[in-house]
This record gives sequence, structure tokens and C-alpha cells, in this order.
Amino acid sequence: MMARMKRLFLAPALVLFALMLVLCPPPARAARADAPRYAVAADTNVWFYSAEGEEYKLFLLPETYYVRVLYKDDLYTAVEYLVNDAPYRKIMGYCRTEALTFVEFIPERPYLKRQITVSYTLPGAGGGFGEFDSIERTFVYYGKRYENGQLYFYVLEGETFGFIPAEEELSFERNDDFLNVPAGPAETDPSEAPPSDASSVLQIVLILAVCGAAVVVAVLALRGKKPANHEEHDF
Repeated sequence: MMARMKRLFLAPALVLFALMLVLCPPPARAARADAPRYAVAADTNVWFYSAEGEEYKLFLLPETYYVRVLYKDDLYTAVEYLVNDAPYRKIMGYCRTEALTFVEFIPERPYLKRQITVSYTLPGAGGGFGEFDSIERTFVYYGKRYENGQLYFYVLEGETFGFIPAEEELSFERNDDFLNVPAGPAETDPSEAPPSDASSVLQIVLILAVCGAAVVVAVLALRGKKPANHEEHDF
């Protein structure tokens, strides 16, 4: 009798415990903090700054290309541009947050990898045979700016960054893949995201399975052991 009573109390307890596990699962892990995020210069007016402040404007980013976001603030966003892959070099700086278009995907070719070759005519050239009248130098292109009507390119040669004058804008292939993907929200808290349909369906299936198992346990508990057959004996 006592064993049967224990089984009767044990069955509801098991059901309650199982339902608590299903309906109150442990909190989901937050998204990895080191997951890369990118923002695109969607127009020709996105400045790259060497520090926070309008006086630190360095160059205009190539239109339709990206910066990698390091951290985002209301006014400025810390970013990096290009990669350390000779002859290219990564640089770190800032962009105005409102000027960037943030995306929720990793672009296939985020940066404009472009080298330009410039020919310089030496002073007094033309009097010799022409072999040494001019020299050529190759630079890594980062961006542009205008100063007093003059166009300049911000470039890298070897270990040195600087500006060189240019006669015309640099033409390059546009990188418009961001136009086919919705832009990401300004701020997203993963903990506030609603549960997915797949997660809800899984919970329902688990609840049904647990309830079914509980019914079986309860039935078995109620049935208990069959009483042993007693044979009549004549005394």
C-alpha cells in the first residue's frame, strides 16, 4: 500500500519537474561580442577622421565601400579600413555615425583595394636622351579630398602616408551589394528578440511528449501490481 502511494505522489512530481524544464529553459547565450559588423559609405560625403572632431577630417571614403565597426557612439563610430596585407595597411579612425549606413551582413569585398601609378617629370628634363626624364611611383589609394579647389589623394607608399595632388577623380567599380540587403537597425538587443517559430514549435512538441509520458506513468502507477492469485485449500 505504501509503495503504491509513493508512486501516486511521484508521478505528478515528475510531470511538474519536466514541464518546468520545458517552459522555463535556461537563458539563451548572447551574440558573440567579437562578431564583425560593417557599415558602408553609401554616398560620396562620408569622411574618415583621424580622431573625433571636425578638425580631424582626413579623406572621403570611396563610395559604396565599407569600414569595419569597432564600436558605435551617438556622434562618432570607431572604425578600421583596409587590411594588413602588403602593400595594403589597415588604418583605424572614426566616421560620423549619422553618415554611415550599417549593415547586418559581412560583405564579400568590403574594401577598395586599389594601387595607382604616378609619373613625375624631373626638373630640366628634355635635354638628355629621355631615359631619366621622368620617374614612376606606385601608391596605395585610400580616399580623396579637395583643398582650395585642388584634388588630393590620400595614399600610402611603403611606410609613409600622405597626400598627392591629382588632376582628375579616380574611377573604380562600384560595390552595390548593400542595396540588395536591408540595412540593419541602429541598435539591436539580442535579448529582446522574439522567439522564432521553430523554437515555439519545438516547445509545443516537447510539452506534448512530456504530457504523454506523464499519462503513461500515471496509468502504471494507478494500476500497480496485480494481486496474486489465491488458491482455496481444504483443511
